[in-house]
Amino acid sequence: MDWKKELKNNITNVEQLDQYIDLTEQEKRDIGEIIKKFPMSITRHYMSLIQKENSQDPLRKLVIPSGIEFDSEGVLDTSGECENTKLQGLQHKYGPTALMLSTNACACYCRFCFRKRMVGLTNDEIAKHVDEVAEYLKKHPEIDNILISGGDSLLNDNVIIRRILTHLEKIKSIKYVRFGSRMLAVLPQRLMDPELLSIFHEFSKPIYIITHFDHPREISEETIEAIEILKRSGVGLKNQTVLMRGINDKPEIMVELMNRLVECGISSYYVFQCRPVLGVKKQFQVPFIEGSKIIDETRRRLSGPAKQFRYILSHVTGKIEIIGMIDKDRMLFKYHQAKNEKDNARIFVVNISGEKTWLTEEEVKNIEGVI
Repeated sequence: MDWKKELKNNITNVEQLDQYIDLTEQEKRDIGEIIKKFPMSITRHYMSLIQKENSQDPLRKLVIPSGIEFDSEGVLDTSGECENTKLQGLQHKYGPTALMLSTNACACYCRFCFRKRMVGLTNDEIAKHVDEVAEYLKKHPEIDNILISGGDSLLNDNVIIRRILTHLEKIKSIKYVRFGSRMLAVLPQRLMDPELLSIFHEFSKPIYIITHFDHPREISEETIEAIEILKRSGVGLKNQTVLMRGINDKPEIMVELMNRLVECGISSYYVFQCRPVLGVKKQFQVPFIEGSKIIDETRRRLSGPAKQFRYILSHVTGKIEIIGMIDKDRMLFKYHQAKNEKDNARIFVVNISGEKTWLTEEEVKNIEGVI
């Protein structure tokens, strides 16, 4: 299958969607209005995984707009990405890591996307000149790795991916490269492209693809085939998951997902607390107390390799690990990575109400009970 031709068959409007799923007139109106602001794009591969007759199907919720997206609660930049931008398309928040926004497009637009402010809409935040990114990396030898993100970094043309890797090959301080991508879940044929695999093979430094699976049904037969090809090519695979209401907020679902990932040879290293993004907060966020119980029970049912992930809050001030409840009202947190040196490895306690889903910046800075 030609993956580029397949993308042209994506479902992007209400009329096309109605051919696959029975929609009420209200749903048609809602979706039509929502996609004027936040676009819809669904690959036929992913559509084939959706249970068409089930309006509550998790995979359906992940890619098909809902009227809940009209909700005005939440913000567009939950992690302070704009303030960490050093030049167009390059963020540097943590000392050893840089993040490059390489595209504003994805093969499939997820309704929980934390970059809804730009994905499918604007390229104002996208790196235009790879050589400028390379110059910044050379001037900052403390950066030993770079995450190529977007959008979906593997939606880039092979020519662009080769150009990026050619520049990075020459920078001695860069020890490995990560590509953030949902392609294995939404369009696995992209990872079977011989030319792409050849480009990866030519690069002398380790390459990791940071996959993003949120539900075990996203791991299809085609996905497993692509994973095997990547493993034979020497590409490392690590997964990030977002804990979400109605998607994977039951221990049995999370256990199945983690076990299937390990079975496929993918290590899961982060489970993220869903961010309070505009149009996302009300639909997908799980309260801390409930989330902690889900994660604790999930880990209890898993063996070593499948339970190595950290439960993480990707905050303006850094990546904060959600360790768990101390008692019925207090939760323990620890900085896994911090923007400011003074916060590195800081452990702190927060009084948590039943429905609390996020920490404000002031809450973290002025917290009492620091350990």
